[in-house]
Amino acid sequence: MSKLLKAFNNRNKKQNKVEITKELKEPLSVYDSLEAIANGGYEEAKKEDLAYFLKCFGLFDKGEDFMLRVRVPGGQLTAVQALRIAEVSKEYGNDYIDITTRMQIELRFIKIANIAKVINALRDVGISTFQTGVDNPRNIVTDPLDGLAVDSIIDTMPIINKMQELFLEKQEWISALPRKFNTGILGSLNNSCNIYGHDCNFVLAQKDGEFGFNLYLGARVGVQAVDADVFVTAQEVPLFFESILKVFKRFGYRDNRNKNRLVFLLRDVGIESFIEAVRLEADINFKSRGVNMVQSNPMLANSNRVLQKNGSFAYKFIVPSGIFSGSDLIEASKLAQEVGSGDIRLTYDQNLYIVNVKDIQALESSELYDKYSKYNSLYFQDMIACAGTATCSFGVIANKPDAIEMANYLTKSVPIENSKVRMNWSACPKGCGVHGIGDIGFEGCKAKDEDGNRVDGVHLFVGGKITKEAKEAKVLHKSLPIPEAREHVKLLLELYRDHKLANESYEEFDDRFLSQKYTLAAVAFYTKINYILQKLNLGEFKLNKEFKTYKNEKYEIFYFGLELYKLLTGEKRFEAVVDLEPFKIKPKAIKEDMVTKLNPKVPLNLSKAIYLMTHSVKDKRAQVFTEIFTILKK
Repeated sequence: MSKLLKAFNNRNKKQNKVEITKELKEPLSVYDSLEAIANGGYEEAKKEDLAYFLKCFGLFDKGEDFMLRVRVPGGQLTAVQALRIAEVSKEYGNDYIDITTRMQIELRFIKIANIAKVINALRDVGISTFQTGVDNPRNIVTDPLDGLAVDSIIDTMPIINKMQELFLEKQEWISALPRKFNTGILGSLNNSCNIYGHDCNFVLAQKDGEFGFNLYLGARVGVQAVDADVFVTAQEVPLFFESILKVFKRFGYRDNRNKNRLVFLLRDVGIESFIEAVRLEADINFKSRGVNMVQSNPMLANSNRVLQKNGSFAYKFIVPSGIFSGSDLIEASKLAQEVGSGDIRLTYDQNLYIVNVKDIQALESSELYDKYSKYNSLYFQDMIACAGTATCSFGVIANKPDAIEMANYLTKSVPIENSKVRMNWSACPKGCGVHGIGDIGFEGCKAKDEDGNRVDGVHLFVGGKITKEAKEAKVLHKSLPIPEAREHVKLLLELYRDHKLANESYEEFDDRFLSQKYTLAAVAFYTKINYILQKLNLGEFKLNKEFKTYKNEKYEIFYFGLELYKLLTGEKRFEAVVDLEPFKIKPKAIKEDMVTKLNPKVPLNLSKAIYLMTHSVKDKRAQVFTEIFTILKK
């Protein structure tokens, strides 16, 4: 405890403004005044209520109306609950619904006069909006087919219910934490809820012949959780979870809100000291880690029709960018009751399942199936996109429409069978679209087009992992205009199509082929040079799957340069060219003696780049790809 106390004292000499705001009143007093706020409008709502306290109950002021975040534990809705959310959306929320990456729902366009009506209507069917914003334990996620799928080993929903009983709608826990606290618990073999991507993660494991959970802690945007070397049984999870919350509540930082998540405390005190404090709090000597069981083939999750343990089916409706409607949720609820038990499960990738389907033919004959089955393609199946500029003040790009447009473009231009590609879009660096764990990730930014105009763009990421391990993606290109990014992604997926093995996911392909054979810089050069060549109608530069670069940039640069020269001249570099030193001769001579040897269409700087890549004197060649990119930028 001494390490935690020392770290706490060092970091909490001055509290941030939000902590000062929290001391103004009890959050429940604001909740109790919702009727008065609804009747009095914005004049009745205090500044601190709009800025902070209403967020404790899922209400986010958007100026003329509110966004309401609806808590859906484990993503599970009964038919009655789904129908009520749908009706509220139609009556009070412009018939608009967002499905989120925390397996819950956001309603938008709620007028202040209707706040109390909406929340009361939801509470009547057992739906809470409590603690879905600011410094609270957020919605707990799990496998959307928890307890149903054949790979579901531990039914986690009873555990989630016990975990929620500890804090949900409890005065002492509402807005009590230093920062938000995300939790995931996975009792299945397939990682269907980004299980390493939360502050607190219980991951299916086995020890001494008993199934339970290994604990991973400390994820945030750009950081995956780390192994805490703890194994807990299903019975121990609630106590262990409560003890973690208590230790974080007591010792978590309350100064700089940008550095107050659990991960920063863990970095300062070490995970061993934190776990020791949790053990003391719980008064149980928990076991050391067991063997992780998250190991199934990722292709398992790439089917819309899933056979359940009981012989019935779960059917996955693909909802592009999570944009749904109250009208369609009404139809989904009715259909769920007609063909099965009536239950609906939301997914972390912003889709939904109708589960316990006994009559799959009736489902696939429905109007709802006709409407959404057109999205049962590779590029929509695992797509995620956060809100974007239309409904989020932090958004830099439209995002959801961009993701849909990209998926439509790729569906037409690079169709691939028996495949899986996860493409995740975040509209800004906050990363609500979890772009950092996508096979291909997009982070919204502003970029300059070829005419120097400021346009919507993305930072392009590749190589995120969630199947058997957690690994953040790395930046392939920064500040690409979205139309250019589309072509870079197309090139990556053409590589995947041409070199993948049967039933190999993009994640597996990246592990086996791309990241094993080439440096990240070489892959970036590959997409950039092909984008340039295609714009100039100069052909295509291909990666030779037999060639081994040993992930050495110098070797890659030289080899790529030789291949490019051959592509643009039809000749081998050292048989056809007398070397010139471009920095010692006049520009006119460069143009006459270098460009013409390649192709009349080749611009001077492209010629110069290829020359620098293939200089006959080793020491005068480019050593890293950034040297080449500097020339190509011109």
